[in-house]
Amino acid sequence: MKEVSQLARQLLGTSGAVEFYTQQEFDAAVAVAKAEIMTVAIETSKKVVMIEREACAEVCKRLAEQEDEGEVSTALVNAAAAILNRIPAQRQ
Repeated sequence: MKEVSQLARQLLGTSGAVEFYTQQEFDAAVAVAKAEIMTVAIETSKKVVMIEREACAEVCKRLAEQEDEGEVSTALVNAAAAILNRIPAQRQ
């Protein structure tokens, strides 16, 4: 913790309730917070993409069920599988 000036002590009082940090300490804390926020944002984005992908695959499956068995139905079932398995590492 850095020493504060006389003026700062007068303005803030001497109760010791307020802590002061150096610019380096502040910058380090901000960097950690930014990293945590980015991690959450990236994971949330991945989850949203997977939810959307599952919804698209479900639409293809429903369309396949409406078709008579044949090339179109098979193509829709294959499309649903391709959508879900586009990036297998993202499936959990």
